Amino acid sequence: MEALSTPVARPVAEATQWAKAMFATIDAKDTEAFLAYLAHDARFVYGSFPPAIGGEAMRATLNAFFGSVASLSHALEAVWVWPGIVICTGTVRYVRLDTRVVTLPFCDVLKLSGEKVRDYAVYVDPAPLMAP
Repeated sequence: MEALSTPVARPVAEATQWAKAMFATIDAKDTEAFLAYLAHDARFVYGSFPPAIGGEAMRATLNAFFGSVASLSHALEAVWVWPGIVICTGTVRYVRLDTRVVTLPFCDVLKLSGEKVRDYAVYVDPAPLMAP
């Protein structure tokens, strides 16, 4: 597969398929499959939480987060592609452990190094998800 960070951005349709496959690993709460999309020393930030840097920190962060929700499901609405950057927007539907459903808009900014994400920022307000 051609690297996303090449000077000529890959077509949006191809990047959208790549993003959907990545989001499927998140929705499956499959930490290891999701981490395969990230560089070993990547930086991952969710909302206003502190960044997790590197495989072990990301693994611990993801496992803790995945354990805090019953399920999650992303609906991708748009994907924009530039050399070395993919931006995805949409909504994510969470089912909390207490079975309450919370749906939030998100914007993910992915900075790439070849095929791997080196900086993954999730712009979302997690307050409704964390509310009692």
